[in-house]
Amino acid sequence: MTETVQRTLVVLKPDAVQRGISVDILARFERRGLRLAALRLMKVERAMAERHYAVHKGKFFYDDLVKTISASPVVAAVLEGPNAIAVVRMMVGSTRPHEAAPGTIRGDYALVGLRNLVHASDAPETAAEEIKLWFPDGVVSYTRDIERWMTDEGAPS
Repeated sequence: MTETVQRTLVVLKPDAVQRGISVDILARFERRGLRLAALRLMKVERAMAERHYAVHKGKFFYDDLVKTISASPVVAAVLEGPNAIAVVRMMVGSTRPHEAAPGTIRGDYALVGLRNLVHASDAPETAAEEIKLWFPDGVVSYTRDIERWMTDEGAPS
């Protein structure tokens, strides 16, 4: 059975960057077998934050989301691989850090509310929209030889 290769957006929020754990978090995704397709360090302007969080506009936490992601630089990445969206969301853990399982990124590194370190796309449609927003110039497509050792595609018999 061939798994669906997907792309997903991951944003390491200001708390991850300020704590100096961005590389550790990215390494976890790469060690799992996901491939980087785009990567950038950037300061998120308010207008960009508002577009990113538009789905939450009107909710009590919207202003705090916009303010938090705009507070300091973030690391934005596009990851790809078999079932990337589900894999990344499982690795990230519950939105509320105190509910995140040990072994997840939030379960291992986060404690409270908005300081949950990572944004990860929640569906293929969302991922496509978010990738266009964060990486308007596109992403890089390539393969790694090691992938045949991590997937069913091209596995030696």
